[in-house]
Amino acid sequence: MNPSAENKILLVEDERNFGTVLRDYLMMNGYTVNWAQDGEAGWKAYRQDEYDICLLDIMMPKKDGFSLAKDIREHNPGQPIIFLTARSLREDVLNGFKIGADDYITKPFDSEELLYRIKAILKRSQPSEEPEPTPEQFQINDFSFDHNLRILSYQKEEGVRLSPKEADLLYMLCIRQNEVLPREEALFRLWGDDNYFNARSMDVFVSKLRKHFKPDPSIRIENIHGKGFRLVVE
Repeated sequence: MNPSAENKILLVEDERNFGTVLRDYLMMNGYTVNWAQDGEAGWKAYRQDEYDICLLDIMMPKKDGFSLAKDIREHNPGQPIIFLTARSLREDVLNGFKIGADDYITKPFDSEELLYRIKAILKRSQPSEEPEPTPEQFQINDFSFDHNLRILSYQKEEGVRLSPKEADLLYMLCIRQNEVLPREEALFRLWGDDNYFNARSMDVFVSKLRKHFKPDPSIRIENIHGKGFRLVVE
């Protein structure tokens, strides 16, 4: 989707130089941006207007980004949020996903990558003008996947019944088709923790899904090193 004046961003960032550059860059790319320079100012700005997406720094005076995100989530559970931070600690990443962040990007980052992530989240969160198929059923080339029934079928043949975690993992990959599913997000949402044993367990489920898709070489699940997995459908 192309950004327009209807795509309004709340940017909450206390570092003046970085905030100025990021605000101007987003505006140059067609977004309307309201920039607040601390967490309390961000909360006040959020209550006074409506936003398509919020970009929140974590380490801020008066109210940190996690606290602000919790307030926003209580006010609007469906509000898209991206955390911007210089901190890449595992605890911070997990805390962000526990709050319900849609994405988490570590400074310094590539500006074009941020634009791509914003567009991807807006595409998922905003309704399309055309009716979309039920989100519980997916057509993946010649495969059909019914998340509710946990059945994956190939070329209308009798399907295989997936385990609950297989089905949930495939569902998360399907709703982000051709996009990266962050490893930490999948582990937290499906296993509740990203410890070593859960990570190895998820790798096993990914391998099982790859075997299911073997009949169609145009479908693959890629391992994006250091980030997560991506369901690629050509």
